[in-house]
Amino acid sequence: MTVVVTGAAGFLPSHVVDLILDRGDSVIGIDNLVTGRLANLAHVAHHPRFTFINHDATQPLTVDGHVDAVLHMASPASPKDFDRLPFEIMAVNSIGTANALNLALSHNARFVLASTSEVYGDPLVHPQPESYRGNVSTTGPRSPYDESKRFAETLAFMFRRQHGLDARVVRTFNTYGPRMRLDDGRVVPNFIGQALANIPLTVYGDGSQTRSLCYVADQAAGYVAVLDADHLDAPVNIGNDHELSMKELANEVIQLTGSSSSIEFKPLPTDDPTQRNPELTRAKSLGWQPTTSFRDGIGTTIEYFRAELAKQCT
Repeated sequence: MTVVVTGAAGFLPSHVVDLILDRGDSVIGIDNLVTGRLANLAHVAHHPRFTFINHDATQPLTVDGHVDAVLHMASPASPKDFDRLPFEIMAVNSIGTANALNLALSHNARFVLASTSEVYGDPLVHPQPESYRGNVSTTGPRSPYDESKRFAETLAFMFRRQHGLDARVVRTFNTYGPRMRLDDGRVVPNFIGQALANIPLTVYGDGSQTRSLCYVADQAAGYVAVLDADHLDAPVNIGNDHELSMKELANEVIQLTGSSSSIEFKPLPTDDPTQRNPELTRAKSLGWQPTTSFRDGIGTTIEYFRAELAKQCT
């Protein structure tokens, strides 16, 4: 296969690139490096089956030669980006999605959209099945990401119905692991960075809000499972259904890093979801399920950030 991956230099997409190359397929990676980093692809930069194109997905996409699949994974995705890059997020998830869909259509290729559990908003149903339509604010600070991803899903299914395109949707739940930016703004790098610096870990609200954290290797394998499925006509949750509170996560990180940090509580941000947990029946029917334990995954991630901080000091 030849697979186009937009956003290829991003945290999660770069791991998907690895899996596709490792099994013998070719990858054309596209990224404008607004939030992606070439360092995430440095180990495959000279791979004979990898090509990198510095290009903005909101501009028309054309690729020469045969293409079997398009994975549209381009989009800033961290909370810091929601305030910093709201228009860029909305553009890449609307115009960029249309461009990626048209690229797939022009090659009669399979299409996979990287959507998100954010389409469920602050859910009133728990855990969240793919049939749940969400409780999402159209005007809050998270809305540029949440609503543009919902629009992207609609667009993908319009192409499916109107043009017969084999379009698929992955709803990604909270992912963590190596290659995250330490200043990413998501909870895992926040906690690990603070713990390694022996400063208080910032927990918002009373810490009872929950997340279900999926190690990046498991998440990437979920994308490949969706890509490879013989027939798929509905969104698929990909995540880990092991749920823990933010206070529990903070205490685990303090213990595993050997940190002297305490926990500092701050007011809960607007529209911050109180709970997230994927219902995984559909994903498991594809032969996929998460296999990395939280302890193993978080331990590897801590060592990655420890090494990154050591590089900055040399």
